[in-house]
Amino acid sequence: MPSQTDDRAKVTDEEALEFHARGKPGKLEINATKPMATQRDLSLAYSPGVAAPVKAIAEDPDKAYDYTSKGNMVAVISNGTAILGLGDLGALASKPVMEGKSVLFKRFADIDSVDLEVDTSDPEAFINCVKYLGPAFGGINLEDIKAPDSFIIEQQLKELMDIPVFHDDQHGTAIIAAAGLINALEIAGKDIKDVKVAVSGAGSSALAVIGLIKAMGLPHENAILCDREGVIYKGRDEKMDQWRSAHAVNTDKRTLAEAMEGADVAIGLSVAGAFTQDMIKSMAKDPIIFAMANPTPEISPEEVHAVRDDAIMATGRSDYPNQVNNVLGFPYIFRGALDARARTINEEMKIACAKALAELAREDVPDEVAAAYGKRLQFGREYIIPTPFDPRLVTHIPPAVAKAAMDTGVARRPIKDMEAYKATLQTRLDPSASFLQKVYGSVRASAMKRIVFAEGEDDTVIRAAYAFQSQGLGQAILIGREDRVQRQLDHLGIPANPDIEIWNARASSHNKEYTEYLYARQQRRGMLYRDCERLVNNDRNVFGACMLAMDHADGMVTGVTRHYNVAFENVKLAIDPKPGERVIGLSAILARGRAIFMADTTITEMPTSHQLADIAVQAAHAVRQLGFNPRVAFLSYSNFGNPLTEYSERVSIAVKELDSREDIDFEYEGEMTPRMALNEEHRRIYPFSRLTGAANVLIAPGIHSGSVATKLMSEAGGAIVIGPLLIGMEKPVQIVQTGGKVVDVVTLAAMSAYDLDRAHRDWAEKH
Repeated sequence: MPSQTDDRAKVTDEEALEFHARGKPGKLEINATKPMATQRDLSLAYSPGVAAPVKAIAEDPDKAYDYTSKGNMVAVISNGTAILGLGDLGALASKPVMEGKSVLFKRFADIDSVDLEVDTSDPEAFINCVKYLGPAFGGINLEDIKAPDSFIIEQQLKELMDIPVFHDDQHGTAIIAAAGLINALEIAGKDIKDVKVAVSGAGSSALAVIGLIKAMGLPHENAILCDREGVIYKGRDEKMDQWRSAHAVNTDKRTLAEAMEGADVAIGLSVAGAFTQDMIKSMAKDPIIFAMANPTPEISPEEVHAVRDDAIMATGRSDYPNQVNNVLGFPYIFRGALDARARTINEEMKIACAKALAELAREDVPDEVAAAYGKRLQFGREYIIPTPFDPRLVTHIPPAVAKAAMDTGVARRPIKDMEAYKATLQTRLDPSASFLQKVYGSVRASAMKRIVFAEGEDDTVIRAAYAFQSQGLGQAILIGREDRVQRQLDHLGIPANPDIEIWNARASSHNKEYTEYLYARQQRRGMLYRDCERLVNNDRNVFGACMLAMDHADGMVTGVTRHYNVAFENVKLAIDPKPGERVIGLSAILARGRAIFMADTTITEMPTSHQLADIAVQAAHAVRQLGFNPRVAFLSYSNFGNPLTEYSERVSIAVKELDSREDIDFEYEGEMTPRMALNEEHRRIYPFSRLTGAANVLIAPGIHSGSVATKLMSEAGGAIVIGPLLIGMEKPVQIVQTGGKVVDVVTLAAMSAYDLDRAHRDWAEKH
């Protein structure tokens, strides 16, 4: 199956193991969707209340979709006989992959999923186990099962069960490849009924691809399938089975090279190097080459373009244009199938998915996708397949799949209002998962930034610097003693990376320059020259801040080994706030599909009304820079003057100050409680409220409440909290919470490279 990951985001085994072991082991947990706080709640959820839906479902089985999670629940099932490219490692070893698949269902289509690992390599035993699971799930996703067992298992389960059964390793790849082929043929000016196709590979994915494009109109005799033995032709006896025989053709060609002579399309799902440049040269005009072997394609785009300037190329890799990525398919196919309560996923639904993907690639690409990939994508030879993080996928693909289910009579619940359905799909988007992707994509696509990792001898920081550079996020600079850093690299088992710079603060040739710069700033603030010299030599935060001030680096991250306020004071010795701007701490809270931002959570202890207004402006512009439309709520323990106290009035005056400013370009309201800010239903009792939706930027009345709230959300509420992000300094500096993990350091290093102040700077220049 083509890669579903970013090939540039290389990770070490240690990082992967630490990621899976951190906190709760694994990647999944179960959360109740109903309140469970009181005895009455428990009585409704279980005995005696649960008897009512039990009887209703016994009378009408379709009521299970109304009273249980069945309609939004998919089982991801494997026996581990073909785990990724690792082979047969057993059912238990497949569990991390199946958990990961479940996470992708949730991330991209808001489908709940559980993984089931069946400990048998006997297809009949596997079928006998799974066939009884229909009542529990709305669909079955089969994964990592070796061929030909996978064909037998899927076919029999589809016949035995009345819910969708889908082997993604086969059909996911086929659907995305078919979508790309539709557009490639359009660009090349060719008709699927006329083209000649050569296929390298006869495994489950290759057979599914050729089967689907034949269903879309490719004549049977126009496709030549090749395996290790050569061309699969009628009359061949060696290593044939019923699935290969179905694609045998009458031909005198016997090798892949012969099959590719004059071919319009070459599809590879085999091994690296299967296609040669001579084979590519022999193809027809405007050849279409889909080299999808993973992780190394049958031939690289560079090799193809060296001999053909008219080729249209796709691979399974994300570091080349036109990635055939299964995540474009399976979440949305199941979303549409579940919502129509389909009994199966048939060929018409797969073709509908492929056509919808192809159509989407021809539409104008939204700004958030362009920002994430660092360029404006436009339909053409290098953009024939949508990108995995295109937010339009969830509103375009499921309706097409659901309509096909309805048209072919397999939908139990036809969708009457398709436009309303599309609107509900829009609400399933998870903003918390997409904004970090935008940041990372933008950083990768921009000119490489040099980021200082100030605590360069710390294990966590070294690992973070390695991860940062390995992911293509920028140039990492560790501040530390070379011998100490190298020993730590060896101890951590991190491969030598000559591209990571190491600067020794004590031995740097820039020390005199930095000392004089610091002394010029601090000589009238009680510091002697030797004090500045000592700080530059011994304090890595000061040294790193001087690097930024002298333009020897573009950004900095610190804080793992020091308290936040101590690190901030160190940095301020060398770097000032931007003129006319206020320094604030902005915390991002990611929870239950929401991304909420809170400010100020770290700098101004008890802001005045004027300061609160400034904090709101600065925070709103930073949030807009992250890709959100800011809706600001000024928080208090009161709602619009009830009760009116000295503290709530301070917040109310801040709102009035924004009312008096003519340059405000975002929604805001207050003062109000968090409940009122985040819950539209509660806010209805105040019809004059100017917020058009739930607030996503919360302005805390002081850092006490802001800091306490974010830490409570992180520790007790299960939220992911990023930051506080430091905004308003002359140079990009981010400070991690003391004891931060590798992922925290990498994220804030990326934020340092991203330049969160850009939107506010543009606004300030305009006004």
